[in-house]
Amino acid sequence: MKKIMTIIIASMIFLSALLIQPVKAEAAEFDIDFETSSKSLYLENIDTGTVVYSKEADARRYPASTTKIMTYIITAEHITDFKNTYVTIKGSILHMLDGTGSSVAGLVEKEKLSIYQLLNCLMIPSGNDAALVLADYVGEGDIDKFVDMMNKKAEELGCENTHFANPHGLNDPQHYTTVRDMAKITKYAMTLPDFVDITDTTTSDCLGEDRYLVTTNFMIDPVRGGNYYYDYAKGIKTGSTGNDSGYCLVSTATKGGYTYLCVAYGAPYQDEEDEEGELYDNGAMIDSKNLYEWAFDNLSIKTIIDKNDLVKEIDLDFAWNKDKLQLAPASSYSTILPDDVAISSIDKTFELPEKVDAPVKEGDKIGTVTLSYANSKLVTIDLVASESVDRSELLTAIDAVKGVVTSRWFIIAVCIIGALVFIYIIVIVVYRRKKKTQRPVKKYRKF
Repeated sequence: MKKIMTIIIASMIFLSALLIQPVKAEAAEFDIDFETSSKSLYLENIDTGTVVYSKEADARRYPASTTKIMTYIITAEHITDFKNTYVTIKGSILHMLDGTGSSVAGLVEKEKLSIYQLLNCLMIPSGNDAALVLADYVGEGDIDKFVDMMNKKAEELGCENTHFANPHGLNDPQHYTTVRDMAKITKYAMTLPDFVDITDTTTSDCLGEDRYLVTTNFMIDPVRGGNYYYDYAKGIKTGSTGNDSGYCLVSTATKGGYTYLCVAYGAPYQDEEDEEGELYDNGAMIDSKNLYEWAFDNLSIKTIIDKNDLVKEIDLDFAWNKDKLQLAPASSYSTILPDDVAISSIDKTFELPEKVDAPVKEGDKIGTVTLSYANSKLVTIDLVASESVDRSELLTAIDAVKGVVTSRWFIIAVCIIGALVFIYIIVIVVYRRKKKTQRPVKKYRKF
């Protein structure tokens, strides 16, 4: 028995220390109280990565000139010095747009422009000529090679419904994306040099004072924007190829410390049934502006769970004078919620074992908690031990003894021994009785 106890006590199992990973939020979308005209919409709070509204976010749409966001990305990843890298404009490239009626920046054959100037021509007036010049230069004379780079980058960024056929955005059956994918592309582009500044520029004289570049984005233009102008908007890119794509817009807006990214695709462009073909108002800009105002007026960041909070306790074995272990979240979690939503309305679903055995180290992962709002999953967070607890060898030994004496084999052995003892006693009793009956009768002598 002593040997068995030694083996049991020596076979202690320790919990592995938890390597804490960043918490990623999932979509927690909310209802809006107004109508929208865009076929697809996507609004994300990029402070927290929370998608607060979407409409047909994964439907394939023609992106029109919002394509140029990816064109900027590929150029920026292959050219390190924008202002000191020069390109001579080829006439053959400019003629590729003959008859398309597409927007151009007015590039001139044989003039030499820097990459910085071309990027301004690409994003501010939405120059298709600049898009082709950049694609030809970066692709080393092969625009198809540049387009392959665009598609490869889209895949790297996790775009699941995107394929590019050109660098400018003119319609092609094999040229499509989604508002969700374009949001991924845009968020990456915003990390690249000069992107945010260029796309938020309303007028630029980078080609000279007699060749001003003027933005196509009325949301950021206080002079020409009219009712479309929105004081909190910044960039990014407009697009339209008529009724095929409708009005498209990628933009951001910042107010009160909050920043949102909005992608609007497929707003009605022109009434084809009308004899004069009357143009509609730019619904992409109207929808984006309304979504921004709704978000700023109704949503705010709330801390749902704090890493210093003790959120649950669990039974603890083999610890001296302690039978409960307090659990805390491995990290804090905040997200965007409507202002009138109470933190107490967030549902918590725990995944925990029935109990744990000491020893436990502070920070050891014990289980998880999943936070949900309105039946939508927000995030799953690890729950960890809030303190270190040593194992009691005495309690371990007692439990080991208890485990042995209550085991099936021990009980069977005791029963067998008991039966043998009982049989032994019966045999002894029977033997003694038999011996007694066999004693010789004494004969007495008569006198």
